[in-house]
Amino acid sequence: MTLIKSISGIRGTIGGKTGDNLTPLDAVKFAAAYGTWLKSYSKKDKLTVVIGRDARLSGEMIQNLVVSTLVGLGIDIVDLGLSTTPTVEIAVPLEKADGGIILTASHNPKQWNALKLLNEKGEFLDAEQGAKILALAEKEDFDFAEVDDLGEVTKNDSYMDIHVDEVLELSLVDAEVIKKAGFKVVVDGVNSSGGIAIPKLLEELGVEVVKLYCDPTGHFPHNPEPLKEHLGDICKKVVEEKADFGIVVDPDVDRLAFISNTGEMFGEEYTLVACADYVLGKTKGNTVSNLSSSRALRDVTEKHGGTYEAAAVGEVNVVAKMKANKAIIGGEGNGGIIYPESHYGRDALVGTALFLMLMAEKGGTVAELRASYPSYFMSKKKIQLTPELDVDALLDAMHTKYKNEQVSTIDGVKIDFPENWVHLRKSNTEPIIRIYTEAKSQEAADNLADRIIDEIKEVAGLS
Repeated sequence: MTLIKSISGIRGTIGGKTGDNLTPLDAVKFAAAYGTWLKSYSKKDKLTVVIGRDARLSGEMIQNLVVSTLVGLGIDIVDLGLSTTPTVEIAVPLEKADGGIILTASHNPKQWNALKLLNEKGEFLDAEQGAKILALAEKEDFDFAEVDDLGEVTKNDSYMDIHVDEVLELSLVDAEVIKKAGFKVVVDGVNSSGGIAIPKLLEELGVEVVKLYCDPTGHFPHNPEPLKEHLGDICKKVVEEKADFGIVVDPDVDRLAFISNTGEMFGEEYTLVACADYVLGKTKGNTVSNLSSSRALRDVTEKHGGTYEAAAVGEVNVVAKMKANKAIIGGEGNGGIIYPESHYGRDALVGTALFLMLMAEKGGTVAELRASYPSYFMSKKKIQLTPELDVDALLDAMHTKYKNEQVSTIDGVKIDFPENWVHLRKSNTEPIIRIYTEAKSQEAADNLADRIIDEIKEVAGLS
């Protein structure tokens, strides 16, 4: 199963058979379904859609297919070319567009690509809207424009600069404060558009930048998910360069991880904790993250007198809960920062600026900052799905087994034990079950994950 349709968009591997992979025909079909839905949703005579892509190898091919399909539906296009997910998100309202598409498979390896779909606010579609698009794609009932009514394409490659300017104008970002701190930072842009956008921002903030894998060729030098096991090169480089810290982003620049001055992972989970600590220290308010995120955000929020709430996994779910709870910052424990003063989308540029402000004002080292936060350790493991595995039945069995504990079923099954927790859920982006655990030590988190995996295998008859 390498074509996945979900509220995160349509993603799949390039090549292979139609309907099983993200082939050119599938890209056209889903682009046509989105355009058709948008026409009925907006009820306007003339529509505009903003499109941008990350640097992955299939990006230009998929973009050409998607742009031409929407033009064929009579929709005008603002083509940002090489871009980032948050850049497209901010461009949609600035262009007064009716929607947007980001062509990126985010943290997935190079053989993957995807269509991530936005509404007129530059925010991800909700589940109901996504379901309508999937139904339209299934029926293939499209009505294309006649020759005099075809859409037009306008190219605009200035939006990464505009995005940087937007970040510099945030009320809690002061470029002079950061410049005075004299930071030196190593950036791993995984040879995608983050290699352009993050150094641009840092240079505007007076930071000395050491570039590592910042050439946007789409040839990812390591697995692009910013996890510890993939980041040996930047951990070494930070120490060699005597840098203050390192910055790592995924290919579409919505996830952000830091490397401390000692060459250790700051912890992807603690990206949001640190940014929230800075924002909550300036503005009283509430926070939201998803069920798979660290308890540390709750602790820091309560320390500042705010209220923390958890949402189902998926950016659209976090955003909905943030709006409902008037959260002033939120996001996901995978390094995704959502700061509504900028926009309701995960944004590594915004996160970078907030983190730099925190470091400039607090002083000290990144390692010292990390040591100042509540210490939790996470294990993130997975079980590969096979066609014969009944995931819902497995999750029900685990729920039943632990029914006497504090259990949430709003997204998979999350079991809160007094000293630790485990969250089991089917991924929206890969054919796997994710097993996330958190405890007071890495060993305890790993042991809990291994125990739960053994129990799942036993229930599934795999042991």
